[in-house]
Amino acid sequence: MTSHNVLTHQPQRTVTQPHFFILSKGKNAGKPLKESCPNCFLITVKTEEETESLYWIAYTLWKANFWHQHQYGSVIPFIRISTFKNCFRDEVLKAYKKHQKHLDFVNRIRKLEELQQHYSKTIDQIENLKWALLQNQLR
Repeated sequence: MTSHNVLTHQPQRTVTQPHFFILSKGKNAGKPLKESCPNCFLITVKTEEETESLYWIAYTLWKANFWHQHQYGSVIPFIRISTFKNCFRDEVLKAYKKHQKHLDFVNRIRKLEELQQHYSKTIDQIENLKWALLQNQLR
């Protein structure tokens, strides 16, 4: 079982333990981030393995639009930190009850992310080649 801490991110705060961030405002509220940005929560844990595991739980919840039902505000939607803490804790407990299934899922989703990044780089390279061919044709 993990013991994580959820705080409002403050740029001047130095964090020494493993951590990641959750966007708290906007249409992508609930999105996990590796780097901080304005309007985010800080999730701290004790080990890197826990960080990775919780990151993918958060990613799954965000992709499944789980946080939409918990957003407040009509112009700029946001998630309250108390709501986030309670709901995230409950979802982490559910995932850890099926620990082996969760680990398998994390491995599969991580491989798919790597594949997606590889294909994105390939598409960028193809676009650059097309641009170079077009530029060459105009000369």
